[in-house]
Amino acid sequence: MNFPVTRRVGGRTAVFGSLCGLVFLVNLGRMIYAPLLEPFKAEFAASTGAIGLLATLAWAGSAAPRLPTGYLLTKVPRRWVVLGTGLVLAGGSAFASTADSLGVLYVGALLMGIASGVYYVSAMPLVSELFPERPGRAIGVNGMASQLAAVAAPLLVAGFYAVTALPIEPWRLLFRLLSGGAVLSAVAFYLTARRVDLPGGEREDLNLTEALSAQWRVILTGIVVAGLAGLVWNGVFNMYVTYLNESKEFSQGLAQIMLTVVFATGVPAFWLTGVIADRVPFVPLMLAVLGSFVVCLVGLILAESVVAVFLVSAVTGYVMHSLFPATDTYILASLPNTHRGSGYAIFSSAMMPLQAIGSVFVGGLVDVGFSFDTIFAGLAAGLVVLLVVLLALWSAGVLPDSQAR
Repeated sequence: MNFPVTRRVGGRTAVFGSLCGLVFLVNLGRMIYAPLLEPFKAEFAASTGAIGLLATLAWAGSAAPRLPTGYLLTKVPRRWVVLGTGLVLAGGSAFASTADSLGVLYVGALLMGIASGVYYVSAMPLVSELFPERPGRAIGVNGMASQLAAVAAPLLVAGFYAVTALPIEPWRLLFRLLSGGAVLSAVAFYLTARRVDLPGGEREDLNLTEALSAQWRVILTGIVVAGLAGLVWNGVFNMYVTYLNESKEFSQGLAQIMLTVVFATGVPAFWLTGVIADRVPFVPLMLAVLGSFVVCLVGLILAESVVAVFLVSAVTGYVMHSLFPATDTYILASLPNTHRGSGYAIFSSAMMPLQAIGSVFVGGLVDVGFSFDTIFAGLAAGLVVLLVVLLALWSAGVLPDSQAR
C-alpha cells in the first residue's frame, strides 16, 4: 500500500472538504429523481413505465462513463476531470429545469447520472491518497457525505412541495439550486486543489490493460463481492416499499418510513466501517459484512410486526452500506500507485452494471409468479454459496488480502 503523500495538511483537508460537498451534490442529482417520479407523472400525464425510465437513465448514466473515465484519466490530470464532474452536473440540472417534455428530462437525468459516474472513478483514488495513513476513514467520510444525499432527497422534495408560494414549480427550483450548488462546489474544489501539491500517482498510472493484467485477482475479488451482493441489494431496496405493501401489508406511508430508515442507518455505516477497514485485514471484513447481509435477508423474511421490521430495516441498512467502504478500501489500498486509478476504474465499471440489474431481476421473477419471500430466500441461499466459496478460496490463500495499518 504505497500512497503518495500530499503536502500541507490544512490544504488537503480543504480539498477533501470540497470533494465531500461535491459528492453530496452528484449523488443528490442521481437520487432526486426517485421521489420526483409521482409529481412528474402527474405534470406530464405520463405512464408509469415512461416515468420509471427517468430513474433508470440516472443510474445508467452513472454506470456508462466509468471505464471511459478511467481511460481519460491516463491522458488528462485528475483535477480537471473532477472539475468537469461538477460542470456536467450543473449543466444537466440546469437543462432539466427547463423541461417542457419528458424527453428533456430524460437527457437531464442521463447527464446528472454521468456526473456521478465520472466523480466516483476520478475522485475516489484521490480521496484515498489525500490521507495515506488512514484511507479507509477518508473513503468512509466521503461515502457518508454521499449517503446523506440519499436521505435528503425525499425530504427536500417533500419540503419544497409543502411550500405553496414558490414562483415556479418546486422541481424546477430544486434543479436550479442543484445547478448553482454544483458550480460553487466545483469552483471550490478547483481553487483548493490549485494551492496543494496533489498526490502524483496519476502520472504513473497510464495503462488500463497493464493494471488489469497485474492486479486482476484484487480487481476480480472486489467485483465478485460488491457486484453480486450489490445485485441482491439493488433488487431488495428498489422493491422494498412494494414488498412491505404486498407481503407485510404495510401502508404506503409506513413502508416509505422503513425505506428511509434503511438509508439513514447507512450514514454512520460508511464512517465506522471505513475506520475499521484501516485496522483489520480486508477480506475477512468483506466476508463478515456479506454473511451479516444474509442474516438480515432471512430476518426480513421472518419479521412480521412493525417493530421487528423496523429493527431489521435499521440493521440491514447499516450492514449493507458497510460493504461499499469495505470494498472500496480493499481495492484502493491494495493497489500500488501505478495501478490504483486504472484498477479502480475497471472494478467500478464492471461492478456497477451487475448491481444495476438487481431490480429488473427481482421484478421479473415477481412477474412470472414467484413471491417476494421465495425470491429473497433464494437470493440469500445464493449468497451463502458465494460466501462458502470465498471463504474456501481465502483459507487456501487464493484471494489476495492485505493487513490494514
